[in-house]
Amino acid sequence: MNKKENNETLDETLENVDNTGAENTESAETAETQKPLTQEEQMQKELDEANEKIAELNDKYLRQVAEFDNYRKRTIKEKAELIKNGCERTIESILPVLDDFERALANMAKDDNAKEILTGIELIYNKFVTILKQNGLAKIETEGANFDTDFHEAIAMVPAPAENLKGKVLDCIQTGYTLNDKVIRHAKVAVGE
Repeated sequence: MNKKENNETLDETLENVDNTGAENTESAETAETQKPLTQEEQMQKELDEANEKIAELNDKYLRQVAEFDNYRKRTIKEKAELIKNGCERTIESILPVLDDFERALANMAKDDNAKEILTGIELIYNKFVTILKQNGLAKIETEGANFDTDFHEAIAMVPAPAENLKGKVLDCIQTGYTLNDKVIRHAKVAVGE
């Protein structure tokens, strides 16, 4: 045998020894884990598993309670909003009648022959407006107000007669209304430029 073959044989022997040592270590670890647990260790293991399960169920319970509470609050808010603004569509459909009433009153005021009729219609109009106000309807004030896109819709830009009237509402073409502080119809206005 030459020197090279001796070295190869020695290397193979060392590898076999290393592999056997690793196998023995693994066998020892496996044997330790396979040992039967004592009664105390078994009970501790079961207790830990039970505590994990309790924590998991408690977390699940708390999440469901919070989710239900949020659902309850959301439905109460939606119900209150529905009650508050439930008549919005009805009132929106009545607004053209209100506009016609106002135009009729303005035209009747010009005619001297219709004074008694005018008085009767004014009483009906005032009663109608009072009922609408009781239901949350409010007129958007435009006279001399600053132009605000939240409440006004500019349909014309008019040269301002004075410098201080630039950006202000000069004329209201159609009255705007809010229902419980929510705009249901923007006021159509002419704005000074």
